[in-house]
Amino acid sequence: MKIERVEIIVTELGNRIQRQLSSGSYDTGAPGTILGKPVLVRIYADGVVGTGQVRPISPGHFIAETTSSVVAAVRDIYGPLLLGRSIFDREGIWSSFDRRLPGNSNARAAIDYALFDAAGKALGRPAYDLLGGLCQPEIPLEWSISMADTGQMIEDALSARDDYGIDVLCMKAGGPGGWARDVENFAALREAVGEGVTIGVDPNTGWTVTDTLRALRALEPMDLGYLEQPVDRYDLDGLARIRRAAGGVPLMADESLFTLRDAFELARVGAVDVLCIKLYKTAGLAQAKRITAVAEASNMRVNIGGLAVQSQLEAAAGAHFYASTPEERVMPAAEFIFGLGVGGQDPLVAESDFTISHGKVKVPAGPGLGVVLDEAAVRAKTLAREVAAPT
Repeated sequence: MKIERVEIIVTELGNRIQRQLSSGSYDTGAPGTILGKPVLVRIYADGVVGTGQVRPISPGHFIAETTSSVVAAVRDIYGPLLLGRSIFDREGIWSSFDRRLPGNSNARAAIDYALFDAAGKALGRPAYDLLGGLCQPEIPLEWSISMADTGQMIEDALSARDDYGIDVLCMKAGGPGGWARDVENFAALREAVGEGVTIGVDPNTGWTVTDTLRALRALEPMDLGYLEQPVDRYDLDGLARIRRAAGGVPLMADESLFTLRDAFELARVGAVDVLCIKLYKTAGLAQAKRITAVAEASNMRVNIGGLAVQSQLEAAAGAHFYASTPEERVMPAAEFIFGLGVGGQDPLVAESDFTISHGKVKVPAGPGLGVVLDEAAVRAKTLAREVAAPT
């Protein structure tokens, strides 16, 4: 099934989302502007249309891709290289991308999702069957709590527990108040939600090694569920030192993990217990599966991160990855909850049963990614549209 056409569409979001992390701001941008908006990639092949979507989280964060750069990469480089190739020629496609324009994980992720969507539709099978089968039909969800005043953080935590049934929380940390303030926030959250809820802490590289060791000692009586990327992404020795001192608290790498080589280096030095796989960092599902194999060989587990803000397509890609991974290889839960109506509905989907129930979600079972777009909504929400031309 040869690819005949590649289309790139920038779409508007239902409402603006702004969050604060130690490593920068998270902002979907003002209405009507391109910066911060999601990119839809469509691949047409012999009557099948595969669709993927990604929202670049720059500016103000740790991945150097923007909406405009993703559009340009797909329109000018990757899209023309796709034309004439089979939707199943994944290795050949990726090899041609590497030779022409290495990197660009956001742009490649959108293409990867679209290829899996197209292949699944061509075969009449859900994407998880192409990734290894259905290991977990129901996926536990994690709620990410942005840095804010303590009262707002407590409100978010209680909403997660009481309104959605979520029992895994990720508390952002590393702000101007220092590690001691973060410990105070954790204590307040623990008191508010009780002992039955897992609370992890993610400083997003905002602590030093010394800060981390002091924070771990202070948090020890409060049942810290896990610790995610406390120090600089390149400080693998620091991570390994923290892991040795963590007293059994799982240590997770996020900003340190983009590529297969990153996974190998983290495993080689014994830096962490868990690899946080965000598909927009790994360039999609296929590479994420390779990283999972490194984790398995190194006695590490994986986590599926990424908020997927107002994007059921992006959330569905994460769900298919999680569903195709055995339970014993993942922890603690999936983070794509913001693609399931939290903070605003997906403006491109009219109706869907891909929804939260008692803190979990069922993976879409339709062909491909299993998400059906409302074409009238896509047209109404389009901010920009490009087509890749043959070179």
